[in-house]
Amino acid sequence: MAGRRGSRRPNDDAVSGADQRAPKPPDDPVAQAKEICLRLLTARPRTRAELAQALARKGVEEDVASQVLERLDEVGLIDDAAFAEVWVRSRHSYQGLSRRALAMELRRKGVADESAQEALATVDSDAEEERARALVRKRLRSLGDAEEAVKVRKLVGMLARKGYGEGLAYRVVKDEVRTSLLDDAL
Repeated sequence: MAGRRGSRRPNDDAVSGADQRAPKPPDDPVAQAKEICLRLLTARPRTRAELAQALARKGVEEDVASQVLERLDEVGLIDDAAFAEVWVRSRHSYQGLSRRALAMELRRKGVADESAQEALATVDSDAEEERARALVRKRLRSLGDAEEAVKVRKLVGMLARKGYGEGLAYRVVKDEVRTSLLDDAL
């Protein structure tokens, strides 16, 4: 047998040793809940309610979830007011959403009304109207030679989907379409 290479498989001891070990104890539920939350917070900031929902979906017990969320709140990883401010600024600037649409989103995400109102106060009426005008100007360029009534209908509909009130939407669209027609005439 000296000429044969080892007849034993290299992992024979490891396999037999693993079979003899006691079963692995279940992981610490607090550590699991903390890991779930930290993984979610790595992707983007989240509200306490969003994290609580995620933990409930994963089957984490309510007392464990509460303990983990309290600790994350203590160390500053959960801050619904800061989340609301960033969310409002981002969604208003990049998506062009109105205060009304933003308020609904924050409510859906579980942000308290007081925190939501403070964040929404950063978008005043003038900023909201200016953002609506910018959206209309951008979309107006893509409508080309469409009839005025078609342009108005499409533009008012776009603003309505972004949460702008009917009066503001119609006034802004009429002004911008009129300005566009005057510019085209010159």
